[in-house]
Amino acid sequence: MSLFKELRYNLKPCSSSPQILLYKYVRILSIPRYAYSLRHFLTFMKTVMNFFRIFLLCAVFSIAFSDEKLSSHLLPRPLVVENLETVDMNLKQSEEEVQLQCTSWRFTVETNNLSPWKTIPTECADYVKDYMTGRAYRLDIERVSKEAETYAKSVELSGNGTEIWVFDIDETLLSNLPYYAEHGYGLEVFNIVEFDKWVEKAMAPAIEASLKLYEQVMKLGFKVFLLTGRSENLQNVTAENLRNVGFHDWDKLILRGFDDYGKQATIYKSKKRSEMEKEGYRIIGNSGDQWSDLLGSAMSIRSFKLPNLMYYIP
Repeated sequence: MSLFKELRYNLKPCSSSPQILLYKYVRILSIPRYAYSLRHFLTFMKTVMNFFRIFLLCAVFSIAFSDEKLSSHLLPRPLVVENLETVDMNLKQSEEEVQLQCTSWRFTVETNNLSPWKTIPTECADYVKDYMTGRAYRLDIERVSKEAETYAKSVELSGNGTEIWVFDIDETLLSNLPYYAEHGYGLEVFNIVEFDKWVEKAMAPAIEASLKLYEQVMKLGFKVFLLTGRSENLQNVTAENLRNVGFHDWDKLILRGFDDYGKQATIYKSKKRSEMEKEGYRIIGNSGDQWSDLLGSAMSIRSFKLPNLMYYIP
């Protein structure tokens, strides 16, 4: 009897349980005469495939028409899939935790509740980069600038030219993001020599929302004083950079002189604002990205803090 006929005779589809079918199949295949040539071997393999199709079909029908309810435990999920899903879930939870921790860190920075720091947290590197280069930073800048503009419009000027608005420069009027992109967005300790090399290129772009506020303040009749922590030897390139990106007609550009080297920014800028008041000016508004731009003595009537997660200046 041929292999095919013997299989067909002994293995009547669905007439026996899957276990009995499998036993008969193995018994038949143990006969060596059915695999003595390549042609018979190929026939043998085709028969094997047909049998397994029949076997699987019978198994499916047995489950489908069984009175017992199908339990998920009868068909367990592959262990590899379960492990991958567990890893994915843990990874997602870990990423969410980092996001929350960095958001909390950002809050303490912007509210001036964090102790002096020199670099951003390593785990927040991507968070800071995404924020400073993304839409959230631009929205925050625009929000602060709009509030400042609304306030400026509400002020009744005396008309005698004594009301002034003070602007910081770096990360207030000019953006140094191209420089900080090369230095980890705050992961590296600030290097004044490298930063001054960047400043000398006079390539910092304008912060658009601040430029709009600057123009509006001048249009309203305020005098504009620019007060920066940059050194006096950078005065020409600083003025060039400002003009190149649209800032014109300021009344004073004040840079850090030799006598002010080594002073904390809060002390240095408080001193300069006090000098303004002694000259008879009233500081109506002050815009800066550091709390040291705004706090201290001779403070403005209203101050506007712009966001900056890349560095801290005491």
